[in-house]
Amino acid sequence: MIESRPRPFPERGTSLEHSIGEFLEFVQTTSVNKLAGLTEAQAGATPLPTSPVMSPLGLVKHLTAVLRQHIQIHIGGHELPSLWRADDHDHEFRLTSSDSIESVVAAFDRECELSRATLSGVTMDAEITTYGEPNRVGRVLVDVLQESARHLGHMDILREMIDGSTGE
Repeated sequence: MIESRPRPFPERGTSLEHSIGEFLEFVQTTSVNKLAGLTEAQAGATPLPTSPVMSPLGLVKHLTAVLRQHIQIHIGGHELPSLWRADDHDHEFRLTSSDSIESVVAAFDRECELSRATLSGVTMDAEITTYGEPNRVGRVLVDVLQESARHLGHMDILREMIDGSTGE
């Protein structure tokens, strides 16, 4: 089991650029906190019959793939293996026998740290290419933020279904 982490709410009056980064970190910390107090079985539980691969731990694993793809590969231009599989949209949600709360959170933490380092060297208006199309860093970061927040909402529902915990 992991312990809940402190997660300061972003300061009011912060610039838009800093707000996006701070809210992304807030959502990332909250995602890890959704695993706090869960057993391995609970973290890997998939209580939604219509989404049979969606577990709290699988969602953190998916968010690791989101950071790798969008921040490291697209924004940073790093030559890293993608964690996606074009032929299997559920691939990065599925847990393997080697996945544990500790290993998945450690991978997520590493990807978050790499993302912070990559983002420290770019501006929101920097032009990049994503999937062969022109884009801007800020637009991609807003997409990462919305994807992360959307999945955090899924984690809220899953957590409540698994052990009754509610809250932010």
